Amino acid sequence: MTLAAKLRSYPAYKDSGVPWLGEVPEHWEVKPGRAVYGSKLVGNTGLVEKQVLSLSYGRIVIKPEEKLHGLVPESFETYQVVEPGDIIIRATDLQNDKTSLRVGQVHDRGIITAAYLCLQTRGRLTPDYGYQLLNVYDLKKILYGYGSGLRQNLDWSDFKAMPMPIPDAEEQAAIVRFVDYIDRKIRRYIRAKQKLIKLLEEQKQAIIHRAVTGQIDVRTGKPYPAYKPSGVEWIGDIPEHWKLSRVKREFRCLNRRRVPLSSVERGSMVDRQYDYYGASGVIDKVDDYLFDDELLLIAEDGANLVLRNLPLAIIARGKFWVNNHAHILKPLRGNLEFMAGLMESLSYMPWISGAAQPKLTQDRLMGIVIAVPPRGEQDAIVEATAEKTAGLQTAIHGARCELELVREYRRRLIANVVTGKVDVRDAAASLPKEPVEIEEEGELDETIPDEADVATDDEELKADGDA
Repeated sequence: MTLAAKLRSYPAYKDSGVPWLGEVPEHWEVKPGRAVYGSKLVGNTGLVEKQVLSLSYGRIVIKPEEKLHGLVPESFETYQVVEPGDIIIRATDLQNDKTSLRVGQVHDRGIITAAYLCLQTRGRLTPDYGYQLLNVYDLKKILYGYGSGLRQNLDWSDFKAMPMPIPDAEEQAAIVRFVDYIDRKIRRYIRAKQKLIKLLEEQKQAIIHRAVTGQIDVRTGKPYPAYKPSGVEWIGDIPEHWKLSRVKREFRCLNRRRVPLSSVERGSMVDRQYDYYGASGVIDKVDDYLFDDELLLIAEDGANLVLRNLPLAIIARGKFWVNNHAHILKPLRGNLEFMAGLMESLSYMPWISGAAQPKLTQDRLMGIVIAVPPRGEQDAIVEATAEKTAGLQTAIHGARCELELVREYRRRLIANVVTGKVDVRDAAASLPKEPVEIEEEGELDETIPDEADVATDDEELKADGDA
């Protein structure tokens, strides 16, 4: 029997008076936010602090110096100073962004942009439990019932009246200890599953890469009978019957039809039924569409051009809108899936300009040399590649579904523990003294694959919302 399965309800409950909260343990109190939290805003006047922090996937992290360029003001004087124990909330743009992971707890003294709301616990609320409580408000989407203005922004006045269930200090400590323990175990599982998905994706992409670049005839599983020099160093030899071309000869560029929409404009929309694409895929929903077609989108700017954490070549089908951060290409004669695989296989580094903000201009993109087979062979390659990667795709889909279930279980368990639906005092007392260790290298991606990315950086707080 698992640790979570041993949990029991409290002996007695009472009505909290809050519909979403329901009943709470009889000995708990329910107090307004102003009784247990205080708003804090300490400016960085005189540059007293230079260690920059950021909220990333629900955790406050120290920003490496190499990631600061182009993202923060030179003086840092507009930033606020935060201390260990402070609670940081990304309180902007709830109307557009329904993702959670907006709450983080500070563990290092430093500075963070004033766009975040900073709270401190007081009275009978410990900092650790105070963070977990607001984390539950975030995970259960309770925050989205608050806020004001066109973009539904939160401020201190919204938190003052929020009802907060409060156990005694000893029980708060037990809850925090149990949540920390179980969360670490679940995070370790999630990280392992993410590594598996990454390996499966790499295997799939390796098959596609070899097929669309002519390294192997995916239909036979062997190299082509004859090759010829391409005359292009980075392309190397190509199948004898393939031809060299350029992107501009294989695609029509539709960039002139792009229209960026600010987050304010998107926030005022009501129907929101059409995908709104940016550099890394769908980032929002909007009321109208610019395209009703099957097109290939290539990132124009952003760190992903260099890091390649997400696909750069994205197929968009149906009715959708595209902003000015993605190039829009329509194949003139080629198979869309084949051309997408080919464009994804390219290394764009020789054509990228800009250090602080990498950029792939239209002229440079359209001038790239590529090697393409006849259209009929493109169709056959796509069909054979789909067959070869079907097993990998099934495994990837299954792993992603498991992740979604585990994340939902994690959200529900944490919410039930912190709001008193289950009693963890005995379970917390039986936990080992040493915490469960998980690898901390990189970010634990809390988003479900194929969903819109969580805004995790100061760059995402730009006024126009289009980065």
